[in-house]
Amino acid sequence: MPGVANPLLTPDLLSRLDRLDVLSRKLLSGKMKGERRSKRRGQSVEFADYRNYTIGDDLRFIDWNIYGRLDKLFLKLFLEEEDLSLYILLDVSKSCDYGTPHKATYIKQVAAALGYIGLVNYNRVTIAAMADGIVAETGGLRGRRRVQPMLDFLTKLEPTGTSHLANACKRFALSNRGRGVLVVLSDFFDKGGYEEGLKYVASGRYDLFCVQTLSPQEIDPETTLQGDLKLRDIEDADTAEVSMTGPLVKQYKANLNAYCLALKEYVTRRGGTYLFSSTAVPFDALVLNYLRERGLLG
Repeated sequence: MPGVANPLLTPDLLSRLDRLDVLSRKLLSGKMKGERRSKRRGQSVEFADYRNYTIGDDLRFIDWNIYGRLDKLFLKLFLEEEDLSLYILLDVSKSCDYGTPHKATYIKQVAAALGYIGLVNYNRVTIAAMADGIVAETGGLRGRRRVQPMLDFLTKLEPTGTSHLANACKRFALSNRGRGVLVVLSDFFDKGGYEEGLKYVASGRYDLFCVQTLSPQEIDPETTLQGDLKLRDIEDADTAEVSMTGPLVKQYKANLNAYCLALKEYVTRRGGTYLFSSTAVPFDALVLNYLRERGLLG
């Protein structure tokens, strides 16, 4: 796309993203008419069908030509076009300031790709950054001209503060009451748990996608941590002394796997979609392949 200059997305990737659009498994009503064909019928410029007039119908849509020929009242129906709202809630807490490839950068790149797809397809895009609450938000963006401001917004985000998913999701849900597709990009590492936060967004209002992103070092700490260690929590500076033995690493992996599976079950039981990704997976592969396979993009 001419005029777009940003380290998060390469020109080659932009040309591939141009072929995609955001999808929804649910019929979501936007506040504005856009370029998306809905299954509903209503007022638009493209005629669809007729039905018999019933008391209370809008008289403006009666076909008086048919009335003149048949002496019966018929109402004109039109295909209605509607836009789709895309919400992106990305984690910028200090826990994301970790790993190789860098977790925070990876999350921002995925958000940038999704935001770009939404904007070039004239969807309404809102991006919010969360830590102990919502720390920054774009407001509603629409159209190709908003691509550069969207990318600039994401580029300037830096990891900050502790994770408090409940505060962030509650504030987000109160500020964004419109229906739409919601993508939550996070490691979901929160000492308060994820349940309290996700209950605010795991409802019929949003078509929810949760993308849990971890670094390879978090998935397999044995590759980077060995011996007797004093570990410090990157968010709140809590410390713990551990000896990285084989049984301990095995227990860590089992606990992490159980945590991720519980998160997946929580999301799917509430009608959402869960995806897991290591930052070792190229983010463009996540967007172009996995998110398409799971029905977010098409």
